Amino acid sequence: MVECPVCDGKIDVDEEDVDEGDTISCDECGAALKVVGTEPLELESAEDLEEDEEEEDAFLEEEEEDADEDWK
Repeated sequence: MVECPVCDGKIDVDEEDVDEGDTISCDECGAALKVVGTEPLELESAEDLEEDEEEEDAFLEEEEEDADEDWK
């Protein structure tokens, strides 16, 4: 059993059947959850991870643009 990071509900997951990067869903709230660690099993909201990745990508693009402007 592992706790849903969105609703704190209990999710019955066979820890041997999941790998880091897998996506599962919460039976109680239906949230998409990504496995971010396996020992111990750690889940994070897939939506939160996507938002973080989008913010990081936007930051990196901005950094590249700034570097290009400085180079000119």
